Amino acid sequence: MVIRIFSMDHLMKALNTAGLILFAALLAGSAQSQELTGTLKKIKDSGTITLGARESSAPFSYSLGGTQFVGFSVDLMMKVVDRIKSELKMPELKYTIIPFTAQNRIPLIQNGTLDFECSSTTNTPERQQQVSFSTSFFVIGTRLLTAKDSGIKDFVDLKGKNMSTTAGTTSERLINKYNEDKNMGMNVMAARENTQSFLAVDSGRAVAFMMDDAILFGERAKSKNPEKWIVVGTPMSREAYGCMMRKDDAPFKKLVDSTLTDLMKSGEINKLYTKWFEEPIPPRNTSLAFPQSDDIKALYANPNDQAIQ
Repeated sequence: MVIRIFSMDHLMKALNTAGLILFAALLAGSAQSQELTGTLKKIKDSGTITLGARESSAPFSYSLGGTQFVGFSVDLMMKVVDRIKSELKMPELKYTIIPFTAQNRIPLIQNGTLDFECSSTTNTPERQQQVSFSTSFFVIGTRLLTAKDSGIKDFVDLKGKNMSTTAGTTSERLINKYNEDKNMGMNVMAARENTQSFLAVDSGRAVAFMMDDAILFGERAKSKNPEKWIVVGTPMSREAYGCMMRKDDAPFKKLVDSTLTDLMKSGEINKLYTKWFEEPIPPRNTSLAFPQSDDIKALYANPNDQAIQ
């Protein structure tokens, strides 16, 4: 048995070393805490994240009743939540989904009610002044949904007729400008939600519903008689969808962007696309039969967050 006798100098050095190690550990923990800012810090501090969803933007984001939201964009949003759980080491992170409309989505992001949303929000230069957009995840064209026997083939056929769109959307802005510039004499009926816009056509109050083509296919798939409806018209615009979040929050945007980009690079996003656009979807188990366009294939091959001019 060997007994070592430490001098006071040795003891003080040992204590100093232990103290430095403890101090370094505390400093590292403090630095890690200080590194979190903006939305990520809010999530870490509160233990929850508040998400936004649309009630009738099938197949991107829609309600099956109550608080059950489903869709292509909802699946993408939950992939982001999973990444947050991993990055912040918060496996028990809770989330709340709040429904919003096209009219109030930007104010709800700006005032902090929603932390972020993925639905069917078009990335535009004007909106970029108010919020930030993620890497785009979809490209659409604005067209018309009408009955097969309506005689409507393109926008020019709407002259002097009632037509519907959804308030607060780029489609509403485009069709109002077209109506004025071309002296069309249309009565543009702007409803609160897409389902209400389609109902105007289904009830005979309007001859056509203008919106993003994928959403029009979604409304047709949800309808009682999908074979009655057809999507027509030369696209009035091409638009890119992105997830929306508060401005000037680079760390959170980086996390969202990397999540979406990884889904594209790995090909996993193609499986989600097939699930929502080429296979039967609830509630009526009807397929949109909407294969990927060349624009979408190009986006997934080269992800970016640019608005389409």
